[in-house]
Formats: sequence, structure tokens, C-alpha cells
Amino acid sequence: MENSTFPLKKTARLAGLFYLLNVLTSIYGMLYVSSKISMNGNSSDILNNLVQNEFLFRSGIFMRLISSIPWILLAFSLYRLLKQVNEDQAKLMFAWMILSIPIGFIAEAFNISGLLIAKDELLKSMDIVQRQEYAVLFLKAYNHIISISEMFWGLWLLPFGLLICKSRFIPRILGILLLLGGTGYIVEWITFVLFPIYKPTVSHYTVVLGSIGEITVMLWFLIKGVKNIIPAFDKK
Repeated sequence: MENSTFPLKKTARLAGLFYLLNVLTSIYGMLYVSSKISMNGNSSDILNNLVQNEFLFRSGIFMRLISSIPWILLAFSLYRLLKQVNEDQAKLMFAWMILSIPIGFIAEAFNISGLLIAKDELLKSMDIVQRQEYAVLFLKAYNHIISISEMFWGLWLLPFGLLICKSRFIPRILGILLLLGGTGYIVEWITFVLFPIYKPTVSHYTVVLGSIGEITVMLWFLIKGVKNIIPAFDKK
């Protein structure tokens, strides 16, 4: 092993900042807006509620799309921070993070299409009942796409957790929490695909499990960072 050092405390703090920005924008788009615009009830009620809260709905789409910017910056920061631990695993983590972005953009395209149909700006040749059915279909397709993308939520946390466990400059317990959270998201994705009736129940546990690990790591990077001097790792 070579004796060299890597002063990466600033990189860790930046990673924590980008993580926080992603969390805040995602919370607004995925939790706050969703709680204000219900997708329950008959098609007419759902779409009337959507059109009446159009700006709020669009702001949710905007914030979820914007959240991809700090997410990309987070991916680069984490790669720079952890590549000396194991470069192959760091590249895998980075790849899973980036691959999740186009899926999110595709999902938002369904949301926008559903809104335009609800406002009678698309599929004008159809009668109102058909338009309502298509609008709700597009809106619910968004939720299905997000459920499928949970696979990536779990897959990127696994190499991230392993890298932290192998590092000697971040507490190992944080890596273990990330591994548990990543496993939970993957279990939720499997449940959605194979046993959808159980997904709401499984989701209650996986969201908590994933949030504990990610929020703890985010706060550690923001508050503690990493050691000023980080030993080099064996490249074998």
C-alpha cells in the first residue's frame, strides 16, 4: 500500500449539501404536493381537483425535475470522495445514480400528458368519459413508473454502503444503515412487481429504513465531514 493522503473534507461537505438540496426539492414534489392533490375517488373528482390545483401540480413537477441537478452533483461528489476506496464500486454507484434520472423524466412526461388531457388540450376528438379515463391512466402510470424506479433507489445504496463500510474515514455503522435501506427498497420493488397487494404495507417499513440511513449520512457529511487526511487504499 502506498503512503499518500487525500484532503477531501470539503468534498464530503459538498456532498452533504447536494444531498440536502435533493432531499428538500424531492420532499416538496413527492410528499407535499401529493398530499394536497388526491388521486382517490372517481375520475371526474380526481381531474377536477387536478385542474383546480394546476399551478401546485406543475410546481411539483418542476421541483422533482430540478432535484436532478443536485442529484447529479451529489453523484460526482460521492464518486470523488469514495473512488480511492474501490474505484469499480464507486463507478457502479455513480452509474446507478445517473440511470435513475431519465426514468424520472419519463414519469413526469406522463404527469404532464395527464394534465393536458384533463384540460381538454389533448385527445379532443374523444368524448369526455374517454378523455377522463385516459387522463387518469396517464396520472396513475406515473406512480407505477416511480414504483419501478425504486429498484435504482436500492441498487445505488448497496455499493455506497459497501464503500463506507470499507473506508476508514466514515463510521461503518452508516454503511450498514445504507445497506439495510438499499435492501429495503429492492424488497419493495420486488413486492410491487410480484405481490402488489402487499406493497403499501412493505412501503411503510422501507421508507423509514431508507430514510434513517440516508438522512444520517447526509447529516454526517454536513456536520462532521471526513477526516482532513485520508490514507490511500490498496488499488489491488
